Amino acid sequence: MHLPLFIAKRYLFAKKSHNVINIISLISAGGIAVGTAALIIILSVYNGFEGLIKSLYGAYESDLLISPVLGKSFIPAGEQFEAIRKDSRIAAFCEVVEENVFIKYGDQESVATIKGVDSAYSRITQLHQYIKEGEFSLYHGEIPQAVLGRFLAYHLGLRVHFNESLALYFPSRNSRLSIVNPSSSLNTEEVFPSGIFSLEQGFDKKYIFIPISVARDLLEYENEVSYVELYLNNKEQLPSVKRELINTLGDKYLIKDRFEQNETLYKMMESEKLSIYIILLFVLVIISCNLFGSLSMLIIEKREDASTLKAMGADDRLIKRIFLLEGWMISLLGVAVGTVVALAFCFAQQTFGIIPMPGNFIIENYPIVVRASDVIITVCGIAIIGFFAAHLPLAIVKKIENF
Repeated sequence: MHLPLFIAKRYLFAKKSHNVINIISLISAGGIAVGTAALIIILSVYNGFEGLIKSLYGAYESDLLISPVLGKSFIPAGEQFEAIRKDSRIAAFCEVVEENVFIKYGDQESVATIKGVDSAYSRITQLHQYIKEGEFSLYHGEIPQAVLGRFLAYHLGLRVHFNESLALYFPSRNSRLSIVNPSSSLNTEEVFPSGIFSLEQGFDKKYIFIPISVARDLLEYENEVSYVELYLNNKEQLPSVKRELINTLGDKYLIKDRFEQNETLYKMMESEKLSIYIILLFVLVIISCNLFGSLSMLIIEKREDASTLKAMGADDRLIKRIFLLEGWMISLLGVAVGTVVALAFCFAQQTFGIIPMPGNFIIENYPIVVRASDVIITVCGIAIIGFFAAHLPLAIVKKIENF
């Protein structure tokens, strides 16, 4: 067996002449264990919320989105778009018209964003899973209907079982403003509420889904769209399809995947996760100061052992390595215990839902997703901190003879 490691193990588990050394060593290992467990659990919670947010946004975000570089609308016609429609890799080609409009329901008024979609959109998306009242339906026979967010519906006092229509207003591009009758310069469409969804607060406050034909009539469009949403049969083909679309459509159109459609949100989530990792590592650096105390006291206690080893031929380097391994083993013991505790807690939370989400949330319990990469970077980061913390007592000792 490696001699410094053998002696360090004996020192680690042997009874010390001063009980305070055992207590400080136990506190050091316990603090590192708590910090390790907290870091793994918090990163796993972040992973859970990240997956939840992606699933919520994935309910209405397309795999790829085609929008014009210049202007607010375009006509998806010509050989290029026909080829895209016929591409076997594309499950749905959805034309979308989107615009901010003025809405009125009874005596309540507001501004919202209409999203005119076709039947393919309601078929391919997962929005119907988040309907809280009514159903995701754009037509009842020939009567146009609307599906809107819960917060917007609450603000308007709207319920799907009422027979009152929802009025949409948008300025006409072809009519002049009349001082006598200002409303004559507004295009008006009426739709009947068919469903109320609840996804995410910002989205719920903003959007109303209506038939694309009604949106075009309101905006005085013919075949124009605001953008085109593409849904793929195989998500793994997304990078290759995106490259082909960029080459096919040229620089007149922007092609965005799911990440690029909400780039700010996803980058913010990654930054927050990195920040919490750095903050907790800094806390563990402070906790490792206990290791400095316990190892320093151990070095003082083992001065006679060090002298005996030197008399037997051990050099300063070997003796320093013994105490270095001793301090590092205390850190690794805390890391091992903390990792086991964290993984056990994460498993219990995933299986039994120990800690529930407060309030009325879309899920009942805190989401937990353990990733091997998070465990590895946590263990490695704390092990490195422990290694350098074990060096500190040795750095202040100039010569082993002074032990």
